[in-house]
Amino acid sequence: MEEFRHSYRRLCKESGAEPQETVLQQLQELPRGRLDLATQSLTVDTCRALGKLLQKEALLTELILSDCMLSEEGATLLLQGLCTNTVVRFLDLKGNNLQAAGAEALGQLLRQNKSIQSLTLEWNNLGPWEDAFAAFCGALASNGALQQLDLRNNQISHKGAEELALALTRNTHLQQLDLRWNSVGLLGGRALVNCLPRNRTLWRLELAGNNVPGDILRAVEQAMDHNQERQTTSRENRARTHVLSKEVQHLQEEKSRQFLDLMETIDKQRKEMARSSRASAACVGQLQEALNERHSIINALKAKLQMAEAALALSEQKAQGLGELLATAEQEQRSLAQRQAKEHRLEQQEAAERESKLLRDLSAANEKHLLLRNQVDELERKVRAQQEQLFLARQELTNTAAELKIRAVQAEERLELEKKRSRQSLEDVEQLRAKEVEHVTRHLEESERAMQERVQRLEASRLSLEEELSRVKAAALSERGQAEEELIKAKNQVRLEEQQRLAHLEEKLRLLAQARDEAQSACLQQRQTVADAQARASQLSLQVEGLRRRLEELQQELSNKDQEKVAEVTRVRVELREQNGRLQAELTAQEALREKVAALERQLKVMAGDHREALLDRESENASLREKLRLKEAEIARIREEEAQRASFLQNAVLAYVQGSPLRALSPQK
Repeated sequence: MEEFRHSYRRLCKESGAEPQETVLQQLQELPRGRLDLATQSLTVDTCRALGKLLQKEALLTELILSDCMLSEEGATLLLQGLCTNTVVRFLDLKGNNLQAAGAEALGQLLRQNKSIQSLTLEWNNLGPWEDAFAAFCGALASNGALQQLDLRNNQISHKGAEELALALTRNTHLQQLDLRWNSVGLLGGRALVNCLPRNRTLWRLELAGNNVPGDILRAVEQAMDHNQERQTTSRENRARTHVLSKEVQHLQEEKSRQFLDLMETIDKQRKEMARSSRASAACVGQLQEALNERHSIINALKAKLQMAEAALALSEQKAQGLGELLATAEQEQRSLAQRQAKEHRLEQQEAAERESKLLRDLSAANEKHLLLRNQVDELERKVRAQQEQLFLARQELTNTAAELKIRAVQAEERLELEKKRSRQSLEDVEQLRAKEVEHVTRHLEESERAMQERVQRLEASRLSLEEELSRVKAAALSERGQAEEELIKAKNQVRLEEQQRLAHLEEKLRLLAQARDEAQSACLQQRQTVADAQARASQLSLQVEGLRRRLEELQQELSNKDQEKVAEVTRVRVELREQNGRLQAELTAQEALREKVAALERQLKVMAGDHREALLDRESENASLREKLRLKEAEIARIREEEAQRASFLQNAVLAYVQGSPLRALSPQK
């Protein structure tokens, strides 16, 4: 706030005026967000500087300028500065005697400013200036931010009240309006009552001290109660919608979480399938390597056989070595066949384990599918039970509605009978009272006319004296204001002039007081004569009063019966509204359950489809692996047969060669 104080000093110096010490002191002690200049006499230069500062100020939210004796020009400058402000929420202009220019500036402020929510204009003079106040009301109609307006003691007449009523029909944001201690009267009160059915946001309207009849005040109170109930219901509806949105968000989060879990299980299954495919690929690679090794071994055996044949052709001595080599080759072949059989058994065991694991996964998925199906069946049973409850509740609602209609018809018939009886008795009493009152009023009218003429003459004299007294007081106030302004220039001269004026005014006041005393004495004499006439008329008024009491008792009985009927009808309406609310809540809950069931069914369908696709993929992969294994086994069997045939051919050839060679005769038989 030190920056605000320096800016105020700088603007005062630029305009050639001295800053006010009281304002500087208030700015030094300024709390955060609140500027209180109440009871400080602000000059026009100060108002101009404050208006320029408030255009760009972004920290003040409360501005209090009550009882600051603002001039029309100063108030206009301040309000023009506030037109572009977007931070101030509370503005207090109490007791500043704002008139036509102030009302126009306030209207411009309400048109342009979008941040002020509370405006206090108590003890001003806005009402007598009809055109300016009409402009202020037009701006109030188009304002969309103001929520609280205080217009107490502003001399607002019935025309001003009509302008306010027109503004309230178009305004949809004002919530509190205080019009106490004005001159609204009967016409203004009626205009305000007529505008209230079209305004649904105003829930507080004060009209005390405005000469407004009691029935209009009661109508205003009923309208305010209705608007307040509507706002409470709207707040409850907003809270309910907030709770429902939270529940919907929670359901969406739960649904997304379930979807993520499902995606994680699908990813795990895919990873497991990829791992099994990699393992099968590795097994196929190992089998291929084993086949390659066997081919290389067969090629080596072929080379050894060729070398053995060459050695046998060269020399018989190498035959023994060839036999040993053949034995070793047979032994290696047997060991190789055993090793291949072991590997084949191991591969078959691994394939069986993988197949059992896939079967276990399939059974687990089927169990999960059955569990989800059971949950869906249970939810469907719950939905059917709730539908039955809803049907029973609707039947009960129709029964209660029929009973209430019958009761209402019976109550109306009883009320019509009572009304006919009371009308008959009232007509009889009214005829008797009219005859007696006509006889009494003939004697009283003549005396009352004479007394009224005397009272009117005395009232006219009293009003002329009061007008003269008010003119004298206004002159005294203006002279006093001039004396206060000239006090800074020349104190001694003003003090002498003030004493002379005060002496002159005291003399005038003394003369006026004497005239007022004489008028009061004349009024007392006239009142004495009126009291005598009233004493004569009091005897006749006693009889009229008795008849009036009887009439009031009958009216009270009628009003009590009307109130009982209205209370019963309102109670029935409230019960129907409560039952409708409960039914609506149950319907919304059932709709939510149906949506959940539909979502779960869709999720089950998606999961079942994904599961079927995964099973089909796995079955196809198993079939392909089995086909590959079958092909590999067939190829291994063919290779074994070929190797056995080749070995038998080689053995026969070797034996034939050994038996047919010339050295066989020399060698001993084995």
